Amino acid sequence: MNGNQNYNPDVLNCLANLSNDEVFTPPELANKMLDLLPQELFQNPNTTFLDPFTKSGVFLREIVKRLDKGLEKLIPDRQERIDHILQKQVFGIAITELTSLLTRRSVYCSKDASGKYSISKFPTASGNILYKNIKHTWVNGKCKYCGASQAVYDRGSEAEQYAYMFIHTDNPKQFFPNMKFDVIVGNPPYQLNDGGGSGSSAKPLYDKFVEQAKKLKPRFITMIMPSRWMTGGKGLDGFRDTMIKDRHIQIMHDYMDASLCFSGVAIEGGVCYFLWNLNYNGTCDYYLHQSSDSVLYSKKTLDEDGTSDIVIRDPNLISILNRVSVFKEKTFDNIVSSRNPFNISESIDDIISSIPTDKRILCRQESKRKVLYLKTNYSLKRGDDYIDKYKLFVSKADGAAGQIGNPIPARIIGKAEFGERDMVCSETFLAVGPFHKKEEAVNASLYMQTKFFRLLVGIRKNKNMTHKTYSYVPLQDFSHPWTDEMLYKKYGLTEEEIAFIESMIRPME
Repeated sequence: MNGNQNYNPDVLNCLANLSNDEVFTPPELANKMLDLLPQELFQNPNTTFLDPFTKSGVFLREIVKRLDKGLEKLIPDRQERIDHILQKQVFGIAITELTSLLTRRSVYCSKDASGKYSISKFPTASGNILYKNIKHTWVNGKCKYCGASQAVYDRGSEAEQYAYMFIHTDNPKQFFPNMKFDVIVGNPPYQLNDGGGSGSSAKPLYDKFVEQAKKLKPRFITMIMPSRWMTGGKGLDGFRDTMIKDRHIQIMHDYMDASLCFSGVAIEGGVCYFLWNLNYNGTCDYYLHQSSDSVLYSKKTLDEDGTSDIVIRDPNLISILNRVSVFKEKTFDNIVSSRNPFNISESIDDIISSIPTDKRILCRQESKRKVLYLKTNYSLKRGDDYIDKYKLFVSKADGAAGQIGNPIPARIIGKAEFGERDMVCSETFLAVGPFHKKEEAVNASLYMQTKFFRLLVGIRKNKNMTHKTYSYVPLQDFSHPWTDEMLYKKYGLTEEEIAFIESMIRPME
């Protein structure tokens, strides 16, 4: 406080996040998102705003502040102006009962909109900020709206259901049936545990909020969400395809490091916020925030004019990809297996042998890679093409290796493990190959260690990698080893492009 006795912090800056899935928005960030909108909206007494997943009420509060100033000349009486704004222009749907009370307190200065402390009197306690404890709609063990697991979320009424009002309906107009909203704004819940992966697996939700908002056909949408959808994400293929082809996305701010937006919050892949404009049809003003003082700007379509099925976040990568694509070579994903190449889904402890056998398995135990023996009576269900040949094993998830664009050069992937003819792997790894000669496998491993290879993998890297992650990497002749110098020369990379690769990718340990 530096001795300043008049220091008066914004209470909404002091809230602790509910989790990494439901993150409170700092007022500064909310205002950056509102700055994307045409500011004349805040001078129009007929503009209507909706936050359909409000938590702290920060967006609605900041909208009210802007409208209060913008309508000052048109409606000079302060109380009349506030009544008009709160009762006819600003609306919300809370995600939980607690956040409904918090939002009303932020916007109406009272959790009871009909009470004596409310700055505008409503006939009901909720005012224009709704909340109803609804239930999931179960179909074959899953909620038909959000995909929540019935085994996890079908519980007593006293427990939170996480059945968010806005997306648990076929008709989002039902909440405010007589309203046509000009602006939909906010920070939706990001994901929901789906009961898989020993309780750690999560299903994205933010895509459903974006799609539901579009159904209301507002003039503008501005939301913040994880950037993971740009290159992958569980169940996000359809959403990504729709987003990158959507020419109504006028502005996109993409943050490689989520803590630049949410202090102390780690969200793998970063976060982004955007402006969707119903009356706009064109290229997107794309801002890639690499750090607090490094921003790369490009004007582009998100699908690179139909040539990419993902968002290529860093514009420096485009020229490198163009040089590689001229060769029209087969790509490395053709020799990378699908997930769980040997279909080993059982617990490793149940299938390993304490004495040597004729088959070995690469797995992870206690956060370390280990080679163990399989029981002699264990029968593999898949992967015959790999079993009697040489191969490589690469981790399907390596968040610690970092990603392109971080302030610190990234490793992207860990070192591939060499697989002898008798070796298989657990579902923790993907298999690369097969190779008929040991020399080919060794040379492929050396190729995977090059910065050139790892940069191209990094373009598509996400939390969980698949064979598609390797689809921008050209396949090479593995009868001889490869170095970065050989690859730079083969593809005719410029000094600037080489310097970019060297700055982005750190040497393999």
